Amino acid sequence: MLLTREQLQDRLFALHSASLELVKDVSLETLLERIVSTACEQVDARYAALGVLDDTGKLIKFITIGMTDAQIKKMAHPPVGKGLIGELMDVKFPLRIPVISDHPHAVGFPAFHPKMASFLGVPIRAGDKQLGQIYLTEKIDAVEFTADDEMIIQMLASYAATAITNARLYEQMKERDVALTRRNVDMGLLNGIASTLTSSLELDEILNKTLGLVMNYMKVEAGDIFLLEEDKTTLRMVLHRGQAAEAFWTRNIFNVGDGYPGIVAKTRKPLVGRQLASDASFLRDAVVQAGFQQIACVPLLSGENLMGVMSIATRTNDPFDERNVQMLVAVGAWAGLAIENARLHSNARRLAVLEERDRIGMDLHDGIIQSIYGVGLALEGVQLTLNDDPVSAKDRIHHAIDGLNQAIRDIRAYILDLRPRQLGNEGLLAGIKRLIAEYRAHTFSEVIFTGPDADMKDLPHTQSLALFHICQEALANAAKHAKAKKVQIVVWTTSERALLEIKDDGKGFDLDKMQTSIGHGLANMQTRAHAVGGDIDISSVHGEGTTILVWVPRSIKH
Repeated sequence: MLLTREQLQDRLFALHSASLELVKDVSLETLLERIVSTACEQVDARYAALGVLDDTGKLIKFITIGMTDAQIKKMAHPPVGKGLIGELMDVKFPLRIPVISDHPHAVGFPAFHPKMASFLGVPIRAGDKQLGQIYLTEKIDAVEFTADDEMIIQMLASYAATAITNARLYEQMKERDVALTRRNVDMGLLNGIASTLTSSLELDEILNKTLGLVMNYMKVEAGDIFLLEEDKTTLRMVLHRGQAAEAFWTRNIFNVGDGYPGIVAKTRKPLVGRQLASDASFLRDAVVQAGFQQIACVPLLSGENLMGVMSIATRTNDPFDERNVQMLVAVGAWAGLAIENARLHSNARRLAVLEERDRIGMDLHDGIIQSIYGVGLALEGVQLTLNDDPVSAKDRIHHAIDGLNQAIRDIRAYILDLRPRQLGNEGLLAGIKRLIAEYRAHTFSEVIFTGPDADMKDLPHTQSLALFHICQEALANAAKHAKAKKVQIVVWTTSERALLEIKDDGKGFDLDKMQTSIGHGLANMQTRAHAVGGDIDISSVHGEGTTILVWVPRSIKH
């Protein structure tokens, strides 16, 4: 039965209104349900279904209307794409038949399936790609679906194709946004770890910051780090952060191969425990009693060398996913390398201290002690001439006094060099003035200081600290090596830099020779300047003195 013009217009208007509803919700699942519901209403069908295809053309979803949940549960399986459903999966045109069983490709219905006669199927296509199909059966109050019904559903299928495409794009955008968010979080962790590992060679600082960043990233309540002892068989816990510290410290030593830390140390592979209460390998009952459900352990490796094991624990049941574990493994490799570097640096500093002590001992023995010994011999000679030649004896006593004063100055120069100093919160200019006061007191040398009127409190602490230590090092060198009688110190600023110049009138040295065997003091100055983004220039002329010019940026570079 054909519709009148007015009836067709009413249906088209209803279809248009229904199509507008399709785009109100971009959730794909909700959209599919609206499409099949709209199709059922538009052509007065008793049953309706919508099949969704994946990118390979396989039926992955089948949404139905008209059948009860009880009817659906009784059937052995959902449609798999055979019979008329399969027939419609690879065509461009609708399929409309009065009686389903009369079609040559019909395969019948499974047990408990409602009886259906009339059928209308329309593919949902976007260009040359089929997204799915709309299936309608059992037209109410009519023996079959009409050509007008077919036209209406074709138009609905066109609307549906656009809506499904948009919904899928939206879902992809959401997935991409989630992936980007995760990637940003991952990059935040890696950047934080990289910053920590490159900004410090102090082992305690590396361990604390690394574990803190990892715990914050994983959103866990506790974490600890075990380091491998020198015997290569014992793991000792050196750090715990977070909750239930007393529970974790009850077992702070493991042998390689025992417990989670020992297993990870032996296998060099990550280990995740998700049911600690029933895991006989865990060996930390107090941690289980404290309510912790899961733990993830990763090795701290530097190449082939095992440095230790890092663990994080949580009271929740949310699983550690593979992505998180891989991130922990990457962090473990970075941290392992940093731990080894920190130990090497510590050993190098210890060796440098020993070498410096040996050198100071030699200097004291060959210089100051020999000078005092010479003064003693001179005074013994005075005893022999005191009565016979008092004038000569008096001159010798004056020479002895000068020698002793020089020995005192040399000893004070060593004290000035060895005494540790900190900048504190007093500011750069106040700190330099304190160094100058100490230098004058120990060496009796003249120091002329020129500085800016302002206190330079806006200079970042790292830059101030670098200039302070360079000034300290330069004054120590002027006293100990240069034997300077006069030192000039100038501090000034430009719009971008803070500059420090230290000039002495001491012995000086040959720069070319010094470059081949640069001392610890000069090397430390260069390291400090470069570490804060600055630079240093050292010039010296033998017999005329040394000038050190250093600059640092007035702001921290990011």
